[in-house]
Amino acid sequence: MDLSFYAGKKVFITGHTGFKGSWLCKVLTLHGAKVMGYALKPNSTPNLFEIADIESTIIHIIGDIRDLEYLKKAINEFEPEIVLHLAAQPLVRESYLDPVSTYETNIMGTVNICEAIRGCKSVKSFVNVTTDKVYENKEWEWGYRENDRLNGFDPYSNSKSCSELVTSSYINSFYSQNKNLGVSTCRAGNVIGGGDFAKDRIIPDCIRAAHSKKDIIVRHPLSIRPYQHVLEPVIAYLYIAMMMYQDKVYSGSYNIGPDDNDCIKTGELTTLFCEKWGEGLKWINKGEENAVHEAKYLKLDISKVKQTFGLKPRWRVSEAVEKTIEWSKAYYSGKNIDVLMKQQILLFLED
Repeated sequence: MDLSFYAGKKVFITGHTGFKGSWLCKVLTLHGAKVMGYALKPNSTPNLFEIADIESTIIHIIGDIRDLEYLKKAINEFEPEIVLHLAAQPLVRESYLDPVSTYETNIMGTVNICEAIRGCKSVKSFVNVTTDKVYENKEWEWGYRENDRLNGFDPYSNSKSCSELVTSSYINSFYSQNKNLGVSTCRAGNVIGGGDFAKDRIIPDCIRAAHSKKDIIVRHPLSIRPYQHVLEPVIAYLYIAMMMYQDKVYSGSYNIGPDDNDCIKTGELTTLFCEKWGEGLKWINKGEENAVHEAKYLKLDISKVKQTFGLKPRWRVSEAVEKTIEWSKAYYSGKNIDVLMKQQILLFLED
């Protein structure tokens, strides 16, 4: 896959200090893009943004997506051609603890980035990154399609459904008058990969337990999720943004996930992780009292992105786990993470 298109392009990213945002910055700078990132400080220690030294390769702005005036100032001064919106409160369990902040960030943050783009004539391509959880989950055993009903259950998922609706409204009310602006929303499945230190995510929990030589605690081993390596959606976002830049006819909503045979149970994923990590690692099933609601089944139908762009998953879930473990063991042994990330990116693009 050729991303030389991005050489010299000005790309504005919100949420660049996060896990997925850091990988996105690394891919873009590796291909010669001029990147400005706008986000809060990383919310964990350690974090991928600092480990991979992202700040030294981009224009790094600390800003709150809820601050419209500061956001508009940053975009207008940079004059980007492409905008990727990743800034969010991204955790389901956190959204139960602080729903107000979750709604403020995920809904008004989308309003603000849409409004900022409306006043910036340089932007030709805009991708709003949401989630596979935007759909009204009916516990179907088949994948949701882009035209299925949006209505996420919990505050996080629901706020992302609203983010989709905000984007649609801006398209209908304002962007449709701009012949040069393409807009898409991307709904990605659960991502794994090196450098995710978030709490209450299964693979980061596995890595912390493995490093501490403890058993892994699994809350919902029978839940089925569309697990994929972080480079799968990151490269898809960039490809869709590139195609819209060239022709806004590619605007739309797109599911990004693995093939159906890689939508697996959380317990199966954990077993796979234990086998590949080695060292006698094992997991135990331990549910919680008064646990928050979590869907049992969640799959995506990715036919649209396949047929429209020819994009197909590159790494099976087993390889995604291998690459995650490779990164994690390299990090804990003090190896050069920047070099490893570049190697993994180039390998992914060549496969």
